[in-house]
Amino acid sequence: MAYLNFGDIRRKEVINMRDGSRLGCICDLEVDQCSGVIRSIVVPGPPRFFGMLRSDEELVIPYSRISMIGDDVILVDVILK
Repeated sequence: MAYLNFGDIRRKEVINMRDGSRLGCICDLEVDQCSGVIRSIVVPGPPRFFGMLRSDEELVIPYSRISMIGDDVILVDVILK
């Protein structure tokens, strides 16, 4: 598998496989300081006010919940409230 840098990963859209919802693009990563392994990805929270404003909340998705990293999208399996 080819290595990806943060610039490549953040351009991919995150899709929830459970309901097909678009969660947005990755805005941050949580990385283990000792090993350099990605622990989780962070995407913006759900939009507010008819989808015009972004929420101040962020959705943190553990790396174990990533099902596949494709050419254009990252598929995750998460239960949203």
